Amino acid sequence: MLEDKKTKVKITFFVILVGISSMFVAIVTDHWAVLSARLERLNSTCDTAHLGLWRLCKKSIFIAEDDYQGTACGPLSLPGAENCSYFRHFTSKEEAEVFEVTTQKEYNISAAAIAIFSLAFMLLGTLCLLGAFGNGRDYLLRPSGMFYAFAGLCIVISVEVMRQSVKRMINSEETVWMEYYYSWSFACACSAFILLFLSGVGLLIVSMPHMPRNPWETCMDAEAEPID
Repeated sequence: MLEDKKTKVKITFFVILVGISSMFVAIVTDHWAVLSARLERLNSTCDTAHLGLWRLCKKSIFIAEDDYQGTACGPLSLPGAENCSYFRHFTSKEEAEVFEVTTQKEYNISAAAIAIFSLAFMLLGTLCLLGAFGNGRDYLLRPSGMFYAFAGLCIVISVEVMRQSVKRMINSEETVWMEYYYSWSFACACSAFILLFLSGVGLLIVSMPHMPRNPWETCMDAEAEPID
């Protein structure tokens, strides 16, 4: 690999590591969205929650007059008793029954599965990229870029599926949630998509063969034909 190309690949790899770190944070944390129930009256307890790909944490907050900020319960930073449980497709019995109505099982299974696919693509891309630093292995840059681009696409699909899940929970008449906003785990996933997808495209561009600067360059580099 040429020194100029190796420098570009190293810079891109650093950006990729930031994207991978952001995606890991998004997957293992549960602050993709914050949900709030309606505040019926002051000086009473109401519910708020935050959720991720794997679990939902419900928090009971006592809202006094000094904490009043609108019609919804919150903010989440107020003290209260918190209870976290994994979604029904990852647990059973009592913990599962709590969220049988308040979660969209199909959406969360899909979002989690697609996120796992993105991790697989990131692993394959990293193996190819590390192998590309060997002598005469520049050809591995192309599959590496494709794997990272695929990982970015999987992430944005997972983000959209989770977004639809939250919207259905808010719009459903069977849930208590009336307001929501996306939190820092959601932002990490979006950042990972941007970094990984653009880095993958960048690796594909770097792996392209050198284009001649002018039409004569190709002719000058061509081997002379033997004269009979």
